[in-house]
Amino acid sequence: MCTTRMRDTAFKRVLKDMPIGTELELDAPYGSFTLHNKVARPAVFLTGGIGITPVRSIALQSVHDQTGHTIFVFASNKRPEDAAFLDESNADITFVATMTEPENSHQHWDGETGVIDQEMISRYVEDLSTPIYYLCGPAGLVRAMRSLLNGAGVDDDDIRTEEFTGY
Repeated sequence: MCTTRMRDTAFKRVLKDMPIGTELELDAPYGSFTLHNKVARPAVFLTGGIGITPVRSIALQSVHDQTGHTIFVFASNKRPEDAAFLDESNADITFVATMTEPENSHQHWDGETGVIDQEMISRYVEDLSTPIYYLCGPAGLVRAMRSLLNGAGVDDDDIRTEEFTGY
């Protein structure tokens, strides 16, 4: 699945005005942002904004294939109306949404608030040294999450990243 946040750019205006059914030729994605094989280790996804898109695909494929992975998805957005796939739920995935600016929302929010931090992760993940971590979203979020995890003693070998530049 491809997802984009609609902004007022020339590319997004053309995309918005395209008739449904228009054929496109896309180039990418590249890389190997895929779920690890060792099922005994939980997968913890730390995402921001539209970075939820590949994470959603990985998590739902794991559920579909019944891989047995324990999956936690932390998704940070400013407001509920900015969050893609917020209304989806799956009993096999622990989904933790957090809003950093819920006071600027027109929608009620009673979930987690603030940035993803060690305290928030620890409320859901028992032992921070056990999982494989996947960081996906804007470059600033990826850097901040890597720093947070390194500070908590997580080895770089247990951290995989996918940065979304331009958001």
